[in-house]
Amino acid sequence: MLILDAGPIYAAAATRDNNHRRCVELIVAATRPLLVPELVVTEVSYLLADRIGPHAEVAFARSVAAGEIAVEPVLDHEWDRITELMEQYLDLPLGIVDASVVTLAERHDATEIATLDRRHFTVVRPRHVASFTLLP
Repeated sequence: MLILDAGPIYAAAATRDNNHRRCVELIVAATRPLLVPELVVTEVSYLLADRIGPHAEVAFARSVAAGEIAVEPVLDHEWDRITELMEQYLDLPLGIVDASVVTLAERHDATEIATLDRRHFTVVRPRHVASFTLLP
């Protein structure tokens, strides 16, 4: 299992991105399932459509529909944790999408997160582990 933030998904699709190759390699080699909180889907969809074009957004939707990426809802009780994280790391600031990634990792006791956002995820301290292992 691997929890994905938006960055590696976008970079894997963006052939001109500096992180393209290593993100493609990570996603291809990762142990399944690949999990994303539903808020990441919105962020990735926006980035793909805005920076690459609608064809990239359609390709992403196809991968989700095919089950290549499992989209997990934010559970009702997890909104309290998301809010708590956002308030705790207000000085970063930690946004709602990144807080949902942390919360999903906590739900699954995941220790690894695929992200290009070292600034936020190296600072955040999850409840279930001292720190995350950040990939790639």
